[in-house]
Amino acid sequence: MASQTRSHTDTFAALSQCFTTDLAALTNEEPPADITPTGFIDLVERAMHVFGGAKRDHLQRAGEELDYAIGHLTDALALTGVDQRDRLARARTHLRYAIETTR
Repeated sequence: MASQTRSHTDTFAALSQCFTTDLAALTNEEPPADITPTGFIDLVERAMHVFGGAKRDHLQRAGEELDYAIGHLTDALALTGVDQRDRLARARTHLRYAIETTR
């Protein structure tokens, strides 16, 4: 069981390490040094809210992509193994697209 918890945390850590700086920049925050999986989901949610009232199509799309990512990340919290990796891969795709869309 400890190995499942460690794998779960390590997998989220790898994903959050890739995107935390960009997401924090979108929210005008300093990137957290050590972020938990739920803290990362909260950061994605705050970034999504930045685009909630956007009038431009590309920013609205970025907000939608972040919303999809939140769903996959939240699902991944309760999963392990291949199912968790699949959800995190889907979340990564949405996160990447959202960030690229804002540029």
